[in-house]
Amino acid sequence: MNLYSYCIRVDDGAAPNPYWGVCTLTICKPVIRRTAQIGDWVVGVGSRRVKDKDYSGRLVYAMKITDIKTLKEYDTFCTNKLPKKIPDLDHKDYRRKVGDCQYDYSEEYAWQRPGVHRKKNRAKDLRGENSLLSKHFYYFGSKARKIPARFSVLCRQGQGHQLQKNEKIKEAFIKWLERSFEKNKLYGEPQVQVRLLKDTKGNPCATIRCSTAEEDEKWYKKNGDC
Repeated sequence: MNLYSYCIRVDDGAAPNPYWGVCTLTICKPVIRRTAQIGDWVVGVGSRRVKDKDYSGRLVYAMKITDIKTLKEYDTFCTNKLPKKIPDLDHKDYRRKVGDCQYDYSEEYAWQRPGVHRKKNRAKDLRGENSLLSKHFYYFGSKARKIPARFSVLCRQGQGHQLQKNEKIKEAFIKWLERSFEKNKLYGEPQVQVRLLKDTKGNPCATIRCSTAEEDEKWYKKNGDC
């Protein structure tokens, strides 16, 4: 069993997407998505500065991988069985806006649906090849829990991820997690909510997911509208 841990700079409900009874990691973290196996764990630790709050050293989510699908298989799965994971930027329910099934494989070319990720994210998303699914997860979001000091080795900050090799640490962490919290429960809301962008005709085309107002303003000045 491998345990991957990484720092989530922006937790907006898309990656991971903990909704509709299945926690999924389908966009971002391409190396983890490409290499992780069923039975492995993925752990997301908070960032130091999110809307002026410090989530470092706190557990945002943890998921035991119970299924893996290629992005094409995931698109078919969502289309037939879990359509609420397909992003709908005009929907009033926030959970529908941040659906992570952004790639439409109904034709030869993988079309990118309007959603949290823009065209510049496409290549990185597709490099991940897979969607990781879990029916054994813990999501804390804005109610991120302090990670005990004995597991501080898991609290990675900065970019990339780490693969924990210490078997005793892995086993003890999972035991603490499963004894302390109820699985498949959403303890908090996403730390950041996306904002809708529309094209010149008023159609939804993308979202903003920056962690601070200053970053939002810089993004607008650089990119303008769609």
